[in-house]
Amino acid sequence: MPDISLTTVVVLCLAALAAGWIDAVVGGGGLLLLPALLLGLPGGTPAAHALGTNKAVAIVGTTGAAVTYVRKTPVDVPTAVRIGLAALAGSMGGAFFAAGMSTDVLKPVIMVVLLAVAAFVILRPAFGTAPATGPASPKRILAAIGLAGLGIGFYDGLIGPGTGTFLVLALTAVLHLDLVSASATAKIVNCCTNAGALAMFTWQGAVLWQLAGLMAVFNLAGGMFGARTALKKGSGFVRVVLLTTVFGLVVKMAYEQWLA
Repeated sequence: MPDISLTTVVVLCLAALAAGWIDAVVGGGGLLLLPALLLGLPGGTPAAHALGTNKAVAIVGTTGAAVTYVRKTPVDVPTAVRIGLAALAGSMGGAFFAAGMSTDVLKPVIMVVLLAVAAFVILRPAFGTAPATGPASPKRILAAIGLAGLGIGFYDGLIGPGTGTFLVLALTAVLHLDLVSASATAKIVNCCTNAGALAMFTWQGAVLWQLAGLMAVFNLAGGMFGARTALKKGSGFVRVVLLTTVFGLVVKMAYEQWLA
């Protein structure tokens, strides 16, 4: 593990805890976790190591959240698994290309992603507040496999932050799910994307396992608690968290990009 101060390790663990909660409620925990790793790891650490460590942490919290959702709310697991298998393939492809990316490239890309999510949420005030409309048609499932599976899966392996949020948005739009059902389905898909990307980063030797193991404990606690919170509070609460998360991170990243 790189030479990291105790204070930095504590901050990274707290970031993992918060990211797990956010990711379970509405997705996008990586928008907090990856920037924390990029800032906390010593200068000169390859960006791929931050990406790989992020995946090793996130897969633990995502799995805990997925199990909590499946146990407590109806989820179309077969459809989620089909989308997830496509996402696994997509994420492995994205992770393969991510090895050559630098931190300087990642930060502005994350900023653009945040702004795009914020614009979408603002323009669709009623998005995801209606109850699920019932079983999805084969055409909608196929569209979800292409968009949420292959497309967002590739993005997750290549960059990662915001994948959970994008999955929630895509699944809500394509499968006509409410936000809670979309969050539950997204967690299963996200487990697959994390697994695919993590396998590739492990093969490349780009995971800081000691740091990841410690942060994963906090991420798991945050993920399980976040899933319970979302199930209890409902879609209206999830939407508020989504807006708060997106705008808070937009401000944070804008400050770091142009003012810090």
